[in-house]
Amino acid sequence: MSSNGDRWVYGPDGGKFWGLFGAAGLLVHHLELGVLLQHRALWSHQGDTWGLPGGARHEHETALEAALREAGEEAGVPADLVTVQFSSVLDLGFWSYTTVVVRATEPFDPVISDQESIALRWVPTEQVGDLPLHPGFAASWPALRARLA
Repeated sequence: MSSNGDRWVYGPDGGKFWGLFGAAGLLVHHLELGVLLQHRALWSHQGDTWGLPGGARHEHETALEAALREAGEEAGVPADLVTVQFSSVLDLGFWSYTTVVVRATEPFDPVISDQESIALRWVPTEQVGDLPLHPGFAASWPALRARLA
């Protein structure tokens, strides 16, 4: 069994979820710039939608560690320029996704560093819901947005 967790998990209803040990994403919020979003590659699960940098957790990795690692790999998010605000967990029993919300202490330019992104950009908080969002992120965005204030 791979310790990096890069495998599909199948739910009782046949749905599939990425990450043998669950998954985590990083919601980076900057007071002036808004939220850092990733336009997901066409080939990815729920591709051509906007969401958070993130991915499968490694075995024995915390959600925070996974979210920071994935955001660094996918978007060049500098871990030393963010502070943790809170996290939100979707726990399905057989699989979980943790959104780790951080505040960017300084502006930075995101960098596409792998093939999982079509684009990365800062989106004003009030405009996030106008984009075609990844369904999971779309479902969680209203509650997350309410907690950003």
